[in-house]
Amino acid sequence: MTRLFYTDKPIIGLDISNTGIKVMAIDIKKWLVLGYGSIDLEPNKVKKSLEGDSTYLADNIQLLIKERLIGSLPSKHVALSIPTDRSYSRTFSLPASVKNKLKDAVDLEVDQYVPVPASMLYIDYQIIERNKKELTILMSAVPRMIVDKCVAAAESAGLLVSLVEPGMNAVTRLITYTEDGQLPSVVVDIGPASTDIAIIDNGSIRVTAGLEIGGNTLTLDIARKLGITLENAHQLKVLNGLSAGPRQEKIRNSIEPSLKKIAAEVQKVMRYYNERISDDRKLEQLLVVGSGSNMPGIGDFFTNELTMPARVASPWQKLDFGKLPEPARQFRPRYITVAGLSSVKPRSIWK
Repeated sequence: MTRLFYTDKPIIGLDISNTGIKVMAIDIKKWLVLGYGSIDLEPNKVKKSLEGDSTYLADNIQLLIKERLIGSLPSKHVALSIPTDRSYSRTFSLPASVKNKLKDAVDLEVDQYVPVPASMLYIDYQIIERNKKELTILMSAVPRMIVDKCVAAAESAGLLVSLVEPGMNAVTRLITYTEDGQLPSVVVDIGPASTDIAIIDNGSIRVTAGLEIGGNTLTLDIARKLGITLENAHQLKVLNGLSAGPRQEKIRNSIEPSLKKIAAEVQKVMRYYNERISDDRKLEQLLVVGSGSNMPGIGDFFTNELTMPARVASPWQKLDFGKLPEPARQFRPRYITVAGLSSVKPRSIWK
């Protein structure tokens, strides 16, 4: 996009996932939250909206902005994230000599590793590292239909979409600003229905993966094992979690199988990074984010399971809500992606 008179317009974050929509605006010079809000969605209706003619997404974006917004939005320019499980990201290296043929090399990677024809994708890439011998490329590919549907839904609410990116890119941006994200780090984003895993280094994504186990899975595990309602199971998860206590052994036994599956996938990603990409740079930390990170003891679980320092990321220490009422502690993790979207610098888009 050509940089014209809206170079310095604030960017609003709009995060669309299978389970909800979040919006946030931040004055990044002061790290002051100007407005925010969220609305829950039904995954089946989201699927119909992304793949058919339903106006479900558009209707809920409008409802969120008109009736669920806390504070205000300073512009209509939006950085939009799409459901991460609908995107494909990959990092790979090429000889520096092929710099003038990057597009051909990226197209070849897409043909080999993305299970969707290139003609049905939006594909973008950037050089994230270079030396005299080779280039390191980060490539992202997203089905055109998904992007077009999300953009149309946002525009129907009077918003102007300036940037579209996978949710993990936004998370990486915020972590880089607030959590020593320049260090080689593992990021485990536990959402309601799925978990996304990424390794970031020097502020860029190097490897991504995911699996269909999320916070709702853990709640269901507790409910089944203890024979209680989902609401009570959720309360036990966020209040007691894996911490010591009289009911902890039953809670731990119910959710450990799912958590161990997440840890096993993390180990695969770490192994791939260490063997194929790391260039001898050691992974320094594991950061847990997302709505599933609000479970006590989750950091200690990954520390013990993976024998590396792990903790829940806390970007909220940097964000100032000013006079706005802050979201309840258990709901803050759901805003990490949208906070990353709204912290993008306008000049990095309009150049």
